[in-house]
Amino acid sequence: MNNEQPIIVGLDIGTTKIAVIAGRKNEFGKLEILGFGKSNSNGVKHGQVLNIDETIKAIKTALENCFASNPNLDINEVYVGIAGHHIKSLQTRGDIVRQKTEEEITQREIDQLIDDQYKTYIPAGDQIIDVIPQEFTVDNFQNIPNPIGYGGVKIGANFHIITGDKNAIRNINRSVEKSGLHTKDLVLQPLASSSAVMGQEDLEAGVAIVDIGGGTTDLAVFYEGILKHTAVIPFAGENITNDIKTGLGVLKTQAEQMKVQFGSALANEAKANAYITIPGLRGMPAKEISVKNLANIIQARMSEIMDFVTYHLKQVGLDNKALNGGIILTGGGSQLKHLIQLTEYVTGLNARIGFPNEHLAAGHIEELSKPTYSTCIGLILKGYDDYEHNRKQFEKEYKKVEVPDGLRRTAEVEAEPVVEEVVSQEKVKNRKGLNNFWGKFKDGIIDLFKEEEDKHL
Repeated sequence: MNNEQPIIVGLDIGTTKIAVIAGRKNEFGKLEILGFGKSNSNGVKHGQVLNIDETIKAIKTALENCFASNPNLDINEVYVGIAGHHIKSLQTRGDIVRQKTEEEITQREIDQLIDDQYKTYIPAGDQIIDVIPQEFTVDNFQNIPNPIGYGGVKIGANFHIITGDKNAIRNINRSVEKSGLHTKDLVLQPLASSSAVMGQEDLEAGVAIVDIGGGTTDLAVFYEGILKHTAVIPFAGENITNDIKTGLGVLKTQAEQMKVQFGSALANEAKANAYITIPGLRGMPAKEISVKNLANIIQARMSEIMDFVTYHLKQVGLDNKALNGGIILTGGGSQLKHLIQLTEYVTGLNARIGFPNEHLAAGHIEELSKPTYSTCIGLILKGYDDYEHNRKQFEKEYKKVEVPDGLRRTAEVEAEPVVEEVVSQEKVKNRKGLNNFWGKFKDGIIDLFKEEEDKHL
């Protein structure tokens, strides 16, 4: 175990769940997960903390579960994800004239250039969350990814500035502090998810990361190695569940269960003669619900979400075929059956599921490979990025903490309910089929899903 590195903790405050994951990089640069806890989230709507007390309770429960998974952990500082439809982004340009022109450009000068952007005028009531340099210029040289080591008189860059509502940010910070923690940094959720599911080749090819959570769908678009656009779409998994609840006249818990177990994003792929029986309430007769009707409801809302994605891609001129890497779907909502085909149909781009095991060390429990935890694992990676670039102060003494047995994959699989087992095996197969998706044909993946569905139903 490598104890020369800090333990970094990600806290994902979502609309449906709150997750705490503690990780440390091993000698191969992969993340070892040292602690993991989650809880149901009650005080958050559409990615925003509305009820601080409920949110504190949920954070504390997730923390207790994390300590239960590894009692040797000390958690004080956390990287926290932020989303919500109050998030906005703008493009700016900044330049500085150098004092010591005979010397090479240093990291200190780039930091100065970035810090200057925090003085950019933004509307009252908003606050800058992050300043991300895109491409640099040195004198007459343009499109420089990293100008350190260059010589020149004037250095400049285009910046992507992310802002959020001051009150929304204050509510997050207050919830974290009242849970006994300190916010090391706030990170935009789509950027965290992107770092967890994206490799270097994706960055170069150009991709759109679509993270479908409970309350929001987060979008990050990369092109030619540069972050081009970010957006938060205020529709996601909860909206689909509510649509099912209203459209089919069932309870919210039943709607969620139907969506996960029998839901499909393509009505044409749903079996016309398949029905789900829902027990009646208090002596009422049982309800028969058509799987096709269920799929129609899901498809309508999912198509709307994908229309928003297409709209944002058009805004930055990256619809059509400009993104060679296509769309990477992640987050809990990405696990819906036939979502890949629907995404490809609506956007006209290739799509695949992004799993956060791109940067995870081998041997972790299956649960952590789910797209649901992309944001949380990405938050840890953002922390390591800060650590490796000396952006923030980290402790000098690192405690020796081993990966607990509870978070290691065991050879024997515990007996689980049959439905659960089928689902988990299906996900494993999906993962095998999708991980080496690069360069495969679309038809192959459609056939794979057809076979999966036949086995499942």
